[in-house]
Amino acid sequence: MIRLAWRYLWSSPLTTALNLLLLTLGLAAVTFVLRASAQVEAGLKRDLASIDLVVGAKGSPMQIMLAGVFHFDAPTGNIPLATLELLKQQPLVAQAVPLSLGDSFRGYRIAGTTPDYLDLYGAKLGQGALWAKPMQAVLGAEVARTSGLKLGDRFAGSHGLAEGGGAHGDHQFEVVGVLAESGSVLDRLVLTDLASVWEVHEDHAASTPEDDGKKEITLALVRYRSPLAAVVLPRWVNAQNGLQSAAPALETARLMRLVGAGTEVLRGFGIVLLAAAGLSVWVALLHAVRARQGDLAMLRMLGAPASRVAALIALEALLLAGLAAVLGLAAGHGLVALLERLLAERQSLRLGQLGMSEAEWLVPLLAGALALLAAAWPAWRAYRLDVTTLLQAPR
Repeated sequence: MIRLAWRYLWSSPLTTALNLLLLTLGLAAVTFVLRASAQVEAGLKRDLASIDLVVGAKGSPMQIMLAGVFHFDAPTGNIPLATLELLKQQPLVAQAVPLSLGDSFRGYRIAGTTPDYLDLYGAKLGQGALWAKPMQAVLGAEVARTSGLKLGDRFAGSHGLAEGGGAHGDHQFEVVGVLAESGSVLDRLVLTDLASVWEVHEDHAASTPEDDGKKEITLALVRYRSPLAAVVLPRWVNAQNGLQSAAPALETARLMRLVGAGTEVLRGFGIVLLAAAGLSVWVALLHAVRARQGDLAMLRMLGAPASRVAALIALEALLLAGLAAVLGLAAGHGLVALLERLLAERQSLRLGQLGMSEAEWLVPLLAGALALLAAAWPAWRAYRLDVTTLLQAPR
């Protein structure tokens, strides 16, 4: 039955190739949307780590979140270092981690922070050690790989996030460690001590304890001590002069809704392609039943029951759907891999690692259901063939 259905399927190669192309494109579009959405969501959740709130200067909460968590955007400004101590004194705050931003190295952001920042992601050292004094740096795995820097090498940062900013050639960082690859945002960061950032930007640094009030940081990453903090703490921060809070979970949900418009369009495009493919398969099978009436009548005469003749038509559609499902899944995965490569080249979001997602298992089922739906009427026509009339018909 399978061999016969396969031969029948390719008896009209151009028609079969067209139907296969339409089905493959539709299933590839659906696979790409399902897989890309799942991997983007996994990547965002991974980079959020255990950060419950980001505190920065007054401005857009979305910008604060993008700058402080994902390091995509420029920060809204600086806040006093005293803000960090003020946050740590709050009973609802379990941890507050400082970040000082502003410079980059070959497009990778240089972040002044404390070792607590690495603990948020459970990061481990691949080589060397953490910084022990100012102007020592620990490279993310991707930074080390693309720059070629090794332990003991020195480099200078440049102002701003993009390449081409004014270089701080008189302030050289020494590479003392390289982080093991984690797949998180840490892979594309250069981490150093807060004092290193203040030293590079001497205008903002304080040289004596009496000048501590002049020290600034860019952001503070906060972890809550209890769920009550999610209600109370953002309001308290926003009420402070010059401070703005951003809840990463809330802002990420907003971001996904904005991105979701594009995925809905692509998903709709895939559904339209599948509908067109289903209609094309239906027409092709209906035409095939009419063209093969003599063959089908001969099968009946040789003892094949009507149900087997109808099943032959359905099997032909299922073989086409199975081949299209394999090609569609492969094409969808290939498109996601291409997207991941493009994002890596632009030093943007890394997609989360993902095997075959639960939603992707629906693709073969969707293909099979569409094939059976398209084959239902042609199979019924084959089932109801009047063998006696066909054999008596003049040739």
